[in-house]
Amino acid sequence: MARIVMKFGGTSVANLDRIRHVASLVAAEAEAGNEVAVVVSAMSGETNRLVALVDGLDADRVKQGEALGGDIDDEYDSIVATGEQVTSGLLAIALRRRGLKARSWLGWQIPLRTDMAYSKARIAEIESSAIGPSMAEGNIAVVAGFQGISDDGRISTLGRGGSDTSAVAMAVALKADRCDIYTDVDGIYTTDPRIAKDARRLRRIAFEEMLELASLGAKVLQTRSVELAMNNNLPIRVLTSMAEVGDPNPGTLVCHEDETMEERVVSGVAYSRDEAQITLLRLKDAPGMVAKVCRAMSDANVIVDMIVQGISRSDSSANLTFTVGKRDLEKALAALNDAQAEIGFDGIKSDSDVTKVSVVGIGMRSHTGVAQTMFEALAERNINVKVIATSEIKISVLIDSEYTELAVRALHSAFELHTASAPKVSAP
Repeated sequence: MARIVMKFGGTSVANLDRIRHVASLVAAEAEAGNEVAVVVSAMSGETNRLVALVDGLDADRVKQGEALGGDIDDEYDSIVATGEQVTSGLLAIALRRRGLKARSWLGWQIPLRTDMAYSKARIAEIESSAIGPSMAEGNIAVVAGFQGISDDGRISTLGRGGSDTSAVAMAVALKADRCDIYTDVDGIYTTDPRIAKDARRLRRIAFEEMLELASLGAKVLQTRSVELAMNNNLPIRVLTSMAEVGDPNPGTLVCHEDETMEERVVSGVAYSRDEAQITLLRLKDAPGMVAKVCRAMSDANVIVDMIVQGISRSDSSANLTFTVGKRDLEKALAALNDAQAEIGFDGIKSDSDVTKVSVVGIGMRSHTGVAQTMFEALAERNINVKVIATSEIKISVLIDSEYTELAVRALHSAFELHTASAPKVSAP
């Protein structure tokens, strides 16, 4: 007997027929003698609908001249968390209709405790003293993902894709043997198959590569879920929920680097349209100025990503360019305007019509020529690069959004990711 955590995303539970199908997949594991916990997302499109309701009230604030900066209202989390509550209840009922013992659990009932960063809370701890014995008695635990309870007793949510993090955290807390993430795709691909038709499913991928891909725009797994699994040595399988019970469903295994089978220089190309570029004009060129900018963003609960400092026409000033999430743009601009006198800059420019495109691979540690291949491929398509950021296993560039698909296809081809053989880059 194994203890298993299964997670199903929004498209997997999009309607009652899909929920019935999920129930059949869960039932197969339970009937095989396994202890099963299931983590579910809201039905496809439901979270967007709930967010739109909140945004509609934000429009009222604009009409009244109220600034949109500052923390998100904690009632936002109470609203958007309801989608998962509906799904968990429906799946529990579907399992009971099949003659199985099942009950739903909300984040506060477990409880899954978080900090108070509403809309992007981080998990502090999970108490499994109630859910564990319930599973041991043969009950299938159907957990509402994406949500927990904050230090002040309010419902909190973990950010988009937070059900992945809920599932991995549950697996760790329950000392599960494995965590299976079911999606509408059959694994992790070298890039988005909707853009590159020759994208290839990977059999295995290292935690570090998956962490970079997830943070850079790959939508299959949330960043924090991969980080949590890596820190706790918990392998994740990414599978399709569209397969029938008993069908082959190998998926992709996310595991430690020494367990991966495909030794490639570059493993994937990721992109993110959820980017906005901010440029501070003629920022005083002195020690501590960038720290002041980052402090203003931190105080506004805005995450800064790519940063580059350029030379302005004045010897005593510089232009600072950085990126934030597109949804955080207005909040970031409001915070910068409020802190303009303290920071010391002349003006602000912003652009939300940009995309971040990245190549990722653990093989980059031991091979040269990756940057050359990347920039030559983009230059051949006349794609201009606005900002560059690198790490040990990734190179990211910011480009105009109109070139997104062209850039992804060009890089996928340049690194020969459509084949199982290693691409042509130089070795040291």
